[in-house]
Amino acid sequence: MRSCVVTEEARMKMKRDLGIGYALLGASLGAIVLTGTAAHAAEQITFVSQGGVYQQAQTVAILDPSAKKLGITINQDSIPDAWPAIKTQVGSGKPIWDVVDTPTGYCLRGGEQGLIEKLDFSKIPNAAAMPEAYRSPYSVSYEFYSSVLAYSQKTFPKDAPNSWVDFWDVKKFPGRRALRNHPIATLEAALMADGVAPDKLYPLDVDRAFKKLEEIKPHITVWWTSGAQSAQLLNDGEVDMEMAWNGRVSAVAKEGAKVAFTYNQGILQSTSLCILKGAPNLGTAVNFLNEAVDPVHQANLPVHIDYGPGNPKAFETNVIKPERAAQLPSEPANAAKQALMSYAWWSSPAGEAAEKRWASFMQK
Repeated sequence: MRSCVVTEEARMKMKRDLGIGYALLGASLGAIVLTGTAAHAAEQITFVSQGGVYQQAQTVAILDPSAKKLGITINQDSIPDAWPAIKTQVGSGKPIWDVVDTPTGYCLRGGEQGLIEKLDFSKIPNAAAMPEAYRSPYSVSYEFYSSVLAYSQKTFPKDAPNSWVDFWDVKKFPGRRALRNHPIATLEAALMADGVAPDKLYPLDVDRAFKKLEEIKPHITVWWTSGAQSAQLLNDGEVDMEMAWNGRVSAVAKEGAKVAFTYNQGILQSTSLCILKGAPNLGTAVNFLNEAVDPVHQANLPVHIDYGPGNPKAFETNVIKPERAAQLPSEPANAAKQALMSYAWWSSPAGEAAEKRWASFMQK
């Protein structure tokens, strides 16, 4: 059973955007209850997310309005890594949770293992109207972030690196470099550096990617392991360019550091909503999924945090101002410049093999 690719994604998410460390809302958000009208008081779900400021933001932007609109009660819980609990709850035959906000890979893996409900999109019209690539038989994209090329504006006041080809060009763009110590997104960047178009990446040519990484490896000063570390490298001027999550770079820039990034050849990644197999409130959970990806609710999220909405129709609501939209990874013009992560590939045997191979690559 593969665990570390998605598990690390879950751990990292708590730390990556806005430079905010992991903090649960108390020991659990189970005590927080969002209630709709009394007439439907019997209808409820338990919603699980990843805590901290992220869950606070989605509560205000999406959960509160959804509870009111549907007239239901939304009980909340939080956990940084939902996968072990999903297995335990569904395995017991009596799951407690209904809807989980979790890395997309969990939803796919859970669906394949009979732990996550297959979705009937005829009952989720808001999701059905989203791009097919933004949903799977078991999940719906809920928010987006990107792995981007970030750089120091002090080092590159003009003619900054604008692609992974540039990142690999140590003669034209000399300087200290950092990459993430993980194959997800890093293999994609290597292939784009070798000339593969963002929309032609999958299935990944793993041999080609590792060969390209061997070229740049001697020039990598730091292989970072957390979003906080990547932000610190930029803030302290320890590197001149690196792969980083867009929210981390934005946070450092807001604090006054002379850093910037490009969405060109970014790797667009998502968190998704899925429903546990045998969820105690299945019908209400399905209704909630539809409401949660309503364009207006989705447009509220980036008002509170640096994530892009999962539903691109959010950008048509006029809730997100043009200047704000231009900053977000899933804004259509920005998304068009990027590679959309294939979680189906990373959840496949080929993806598992690539992850195992990464450890050997780093040990050389």
